Amino acid sequence: MGSELPYTEADVDAALAAVRRICLDLPEATEKLSHSSPTFFVRRTFVMFHDDHHGDGRLAIWCAAPDGAQALMVESEPERFFVPPYVGHRGWLGVRLDVDVDWDEVAAIVEDAYRTVAPRKLVAMLDAPSAEPPR
Repeated sequence: MGSELPYTEADVDAALAAVRRICLDLPEATEKLSHSSPTFFVRRTFVMFHDDHHGDGRLAIWCAAPDGAQALMVESEPERFFVPPYVGHRGWLGVRLDVDVDWDEVAAIVEDAYRTVAPRKLVAMLDAPSAEPPR
């Protein structure tokens, strides 16, 4: 890597902590390293966290996305969203975390990713009324 990244190691740590909290708050979500990157599963992968993946200079997540979401988001805000390598052809969405991040939006995108791959019974748990007050 020949150039300096537009973010610090502290930014990486803070972003990973936020992504980890969002992902692991979902029913039966787990985290494992996959290809040396923190990856979140609900039986199958739904979010991958990447820091300068193969020198791309981005701090980002790659996540499963509902049909049509990738094209819509990449076209509307290409400075924030991108087609990730390897999984982009399957409709996955790249979300930059090294720009001005709206964490509520990231949480909604992660929930959509979860809903895209999770078994129906787990998705139903998200939609069930909860005794807990909203966050």
